[in-house]
Amino acid sequence: MKHFFILSIFYVFFCSLAFAQPTKVVADKIIAVVGNKIVLKSDIDNSLIDMQRQGIELPPDARCLSLEQAMGIKALVLQAEKDSIPVTDEEIEADIDNQIRYFISQYGSKEEVEKVAGKSIYQLKEDFKDGFRDRKLAAAMRNKIVDGVKITPNEVKAYFDKIPKDSLPFYETEVEVGQIVAYPKAARDAEEYAIEQLQNFKKQIESGKDFGTIASLNSDDPGVKENAGRYDVNRNQKDMDGVWLSKAFTLKEGQISNPFKTRFGYHIIQLVSRSGDDAMVRHILKIPQVTQFELKAAKAKLDTVRSKLIAGVIEFGTAVNRYSDDENSKFTAGMLQGRDGTFLTLDQLDKDLVVMMKELKVGEYSLPVEFADERGKRGVRIIYLKSKTEPHRENLKDDYNKIAIRALEEKKDDTLEKWFNSKISNYYIMVDPEYQQCSTLQKWVKVSKGIQSF
Repeated sequence: MKHFFILSIFYVFFCSLAFAQPTKVVADKIIAVVGNKIVLKSDIDNSLIDMQRQGIELPPDARCLSLEQAMGIKALVLQAEKDSIPVTDEEIEADIDNQIRYFISQYGSKEEVEKVAGKSIYQLKEDFKDGFRDRKLAAAMRNKIVDGVKITPNEVKAYFDKIPKDSLPFYETEVEVGQIVAYPKAARDAEEYAIEQLQNFKKQIESGKDFGTIASLNSDDPGVKENAGRYDVNRNQKDMDGVWLSKAFTLKEGQISNPFKTRFGYHIIQLVSRSGDDAMVRHILKIPQVTQFELKAAKAKLDTVRSKLIAGVIEFGTAVNRYSDDENSKFTAGMLQGRDGTFLTLDQLDKDLVVMMKELKVGEYSLPVEFADERGKRGVRIIYLKSKTEPHRENLKDDYNKIAIRALEEKKDDTLEKWFNSKISNYYIMVDPEYQQCSTLQKWVKVSKGIQSF
């Protein structure tokens, strides 16, 4: 059970909740029962279909593994219900909204999602509720089971020593890099010009010109190349600017807002359609341009900050909190983040940052340098090179944190495995005869037949 189920439990279950087109197949049937929870054949079918749709290569025993995973989740949900672990409707709805937004981003529009699913967005959300509730409860129960699991340096070493030397991964150069960013405020006349442009665009659209065409030609939003300024949004989205969302939901269908300001610049929005908390909107963004005068002042500001850092008067994290205008970095103490935490390969960094870093030694701070972010917004930044590794085979000295994370996950896996071994015999278990030969399901099959040994 452990290697497939524990390591990928929530990802694959998440896929199994996704949609599949209606097909003309035989009637559904129950293929497993855990306590009072059932697993349907369609649950497994949809899981495998969605994994294939996402390009995931399926192992030969994928159907057995998927059923094992689904049964494990049911057991966790049963225990979570018994322990009265709280999960609110608001949390479930937020997760479902995030999933729907992901589908929309993948398929391009709400209409295409509905076409592929063969259901309306409302129906999809209703279908998702029970599954997402189970997913939330299972995750909470797993966290409760492994919450107290810790790892010692000796255990990390023992874990590392078990790895065959020819299986140790090879790492390219990796760095930990932080930055402090200053976005100078544009002069008032630049802001007034941006407002004037947006007012002119509004008049053109209201006189009959196409919003998407004007957005494509004039918007400073980098996404405009793909979406012509169109977005499918939800009132409760956390990844959108609150002022922007609020303005969108005050409009009537077809209405265009007056220019308004957010932290990204100035906008106009048109509400195309709305259904409850979901809406389709179009928008145009104009970013007031800063001049060399404002950029020079920002450089002077960061030069002073750099002097304080070099003198040791202030810590880097504190300087980020006090002086950086980058909202995201305030939650990471200024350190850039990748999928594996703060360690980044050079190809994960923007090319201008790599150039800035070339002459830096570990522990040093760069001079302030002008740059433009992914939205084209101009600013100034200094960077801090916290650490750097040369290309190497994995070892305890250079890669202790990575190894420790893997060792801790393995220990949590063992803890969760022991929990299942002690708990599943307490539940009523049924496994369909078609699946009783699956090697990964033998623990469940033995319990279903009254065999208590593991």
